[in-house]
Amino acid sequence: MADNGTERLTRTRRDTIKYGGAAICSGLLAGCTGMTDSERETGPTGNSDYSVSMAPNGEITLDTTPEKWVPYGGDYADMGVALGQADGMIGIGQTSEYYTDIYDELPGVSVDTDRIAENDLVENSMSMELFYEMDSDVHLIDTEMLKHWFDWSRADIEEIHNQVAPFVGNMIFRRSDGWHDHRYYTLYEAFEKMAELFQERDRYRAFKRFHDEFIADVQTRLPPASERPSVMLTFEGMNDPETFSPYRLNDKGTSKKQWSDLGVADALAGTGTENLSTNNRGELDYGNLLEVDPDVLLIRGHEQKSATEFRDTVLANMEDHPVGSELTAVQDGRVYRGGYLRQGPIHNLFLTERAAKQLFPDEFGDVTSDAKLFDRQRLSDIVNGEF
Repeated sequence: MADNGTERLTRTRRDTIKYGGAAICSGLLAGCTGMTDSERETGPTGNSDYSVSMAPNGEITLDTTPEKWVPYGGDYADMGVALGQADGMIGIGQTSEYYTDIYDELPGVSVDTDRIAENDLVENSMSMELFYEMDSDVHLIDTEMLKHWFDWSRADIEEIHNQVAPFVGNMIFRRSDGWHDHRYYTLYEAFEKMAELFQERDRYRAFKRFHDEFIADVQTRLPPASERPSVMLTFEGMNDPETFSPYRLNDKGTSKKQWSDLGVADALAGTGTENLSTNNRGELDYGNLLEVDPDVLLIRGHEQKSATEFRDTVLANMEDHPVGSELTAVQDGRVYRGGYLRQGPIHNLFLTERAAKQLFPDEFGDVTSDAKLFDRQRLSDIVNGEF
């Protein structure tokens, strides 16, 4: 990464974060030799040290829980909120892609969006100086993403890791990027890592029980697979779309979790269409969509709209389009918002509820209805530490 000429701050790493292994695990990305189970509980010297290991960044050892933290995406931001750490979030990768309105339905759960917007990493061109200014205790960011999306060098990463705070994180929302050759994690595997980081294992277990019960209940109410609709997931942020970026539902990224849990068929199966990725930016036009003609069409990029606002703009324009109006999904009024790109565990509960109503309205109620499929108060209690 080019130096912009600003003199960088240099200082000794704060005493509260310590690293396992030598030279930041020999280059940060190679991983570290793990401690024994007893050392993980009490630390190698008998104190309260603990370690967290996550690909690609390797293992870090801490002697206190991070108080200030910065995620890149809304997925890790939401994980921190779910673990009761909202007050410590001081920045984020992109404020516009972190959806917080759902917290309004959870008593006692909120995020200071003005504060994190002041430290929007992308708005600040992922400046290394901003990392120094934030002075966070941990960065929830996949370092390979920094290299391939923002041109950070290994030296840049090691500098911030050493001089400011370590990196813990893995890009999990999709699995189609060639550069992501390290381990992937499911949503709850990554969430568990964050619970280890913030020492909130009990709250994580309570949250996972809540999630598992909710998903099991929804799945018992689903129709047989032969009666479920074929679904195409796309992205297009315009109100009057002409082309669409394809998302494959067979990709196991966390942004598809609700569709996987609902067992829907990918309308693009067998077409040879590849999932959107860093290198694949191909788009489909209405003619391509008509060849597939899915029962349900999902369009991402409209999460600031309500279900009604989406129908009154995007769907209405498709109904007026000479080719788009021929789509079965358009004629049946089954074109919906496609959900967040980066969803965390709280997001996922709301998005699964919404998806169930989108796909199976006869069973779960119309998507514009107020029907609720999980207990908001019980979820709030878990997030607020009452479980």
